[in-house]
Amino acid sequence: MIEKLTKDAISLLKTLIETQSFSSEEDVTAAHIEKWFQRYDIDFKRTKNNVWAVNKHFDDSKPTLLLNSHHDTVKPNSAYTKNPFRAIVEDGKLYGLGSNDAGGCLVSLMATFVYFYNHHDLKYNLVIVASAEEESSGPNGLNSMLSVIPKIDVAIVGEPTQMNLAVAEKGLVVFDAVVTGTPSHAAHPNNDNVIYKSIDVLQWFRDFKFERGSETLGDVKLTVSQISAGKQHNAVPADLSLVIDVRVNDAYSNREVADILQKEAPVTSIIPRSLRLNSSCIPLDHDLVKAGIAMGRTTYGSPTLSDQAVLSCPSLKLGPGDSTRSHSADEFIYLNEIEEGIKIYVELLNGVIV
Repeated sequence: MIEKLTKDAISLLKTLIETQSFSSEEDVTAAHIEKWFQRYDIDFKRTKNNVWAVNKHFDDSKPTLLLNSHHDTVKPNSAYTKNPFRAIVEDGKLYGLGSNDAGGCLVSLMATFVYFYNHHDLKYNLVIVASAEEESSGPNGLNSMLSVIPKIDVAIVGEPTQMNLAVAEKGLVVFDAVVTGTPSHAAHPNNDNVIYKSIDVLQWFRDFKFERGSETLGDVKLTVSQISAGKQHNAVPADLSLVIDVRVNDAYSNREVADILQKEAPVTSIIPRSLRLNSSCIPLDHDLVKAGIAMGRTTYGSPTLSDQAVLSCPSLKLGPGDSTRSHSADEFIYLNEIEEGIKIYVELLNGVIV
């Protein structure tokens, strides 16, 4: 059965690659996912562009395990040498936009869900959500589904981890900051030129360190990622705008990070865009983690954001592929990574829910 599921999963992934599915534009890929579930007589539902289902013998008295990955993609970058919307197989690699992030994970989890769908007497219920708008952290993604699907107790989020166990994930807060100075004609002296003032501000952000580190996630990572000021060559502007990307470890809440920067940063104002994308983790003594370690999988903390950020339950990031290929030119996943991924998912769940 696993061989057939693997073959069908790869076929579905090729179809998804060849279907444009930018965030909030996933209606056609959602339809392909519906058809795939129909082939296996899965009783599924669709909420906007999220397709979801529960196992056949769902029991309200049991805890529920969520299997989740997304079918939206970013837009392809200009460095592609291959058609990003063609599923091309070369040297054991399946190329195409979304192949690695996170199509391979999604179809592997879907195959795993089908494998266990008809099982009786599972220790956990299963719910799968093929979600939308992950790449944009949009309002109609997994976050919108948490009030629709059954209450979940633990989750596996499919993102490329080389099938190792990402037991923690950094949160994200993006800040908009403003530095102010004195506007003037460029020909006149100005000891309060905001662009020159920004040199010290940028150095402060470069050198600032949050005190508390994390065993699994390391230090909070703060990066000034955008800067903007001025509209004409002969006028010194009154203000300068910065965007600061902060990756938050599990030693701080997003609110704490915001409070610290609003108190300490040498800027006129610094405002967080959102505080909802928190860090996440799963206890190392959780059965899923212990089962994965027993299978020889390693544990680590992930610096990249996923739909784990919207979950309040323990969650494990786990999936085929390599995170460094995500959002890259000529994105690909090895076919044998999908084969291995399905086998590991099935073996892992056999050790926990059967």
